[in-house]
Amino acid sequence: MPIALHHFTAALVVLGGLLLAATSAQASETIEVFTVAGQPVTNVPAGVAVIELDAPARLDVELSRDLPADPAAAEAVMRERMRSDEWLRAVQEYGDLHTGLARAWILGVEKVPAVVMGGKHVVYGQPDVQAAIAELERGRVGQ
Repeated sequence: MPIALHHFTAALVVLGGLLLAATSAQASETIEVFTVAGQPVTNVPAGVAVIELDAPARLDVELSRDLPADPAAAEAVMRERMRSDEWLRAVQEYGDLHTGLARAWILGVEKVPAVVMGGKHVVYGQPDVQAAIAELERGRVGQ
């Protein structure tokens, strides 16, 4: 990864962490779903966040596509790309994707798919989000 893109990535990760800290006081019943592109989830209720943990790496590949091997030439190409209107979309998307990745790390997500309720309760391995939520609800009633 070219040096300029690496520094940009690090800055966005820090920014994402700050944004995450500012929004961590979420409602206790918030449902978050963590997965990867190769393990899609189904029956996702409206308003439930689905975070693909490999999405930042896919965007890295997209942003680095067709860069020359020479670092100086790659930097020049990246500077040109950064002047485009599309760059602003990419910056916002990059921050959002890394915020989701940071959220999974903070929650201690260990494998995917993971359906997390209220930042405390998790069901692993259930791709049917509605079924995972029902399991979480049964567990809460049993407490």
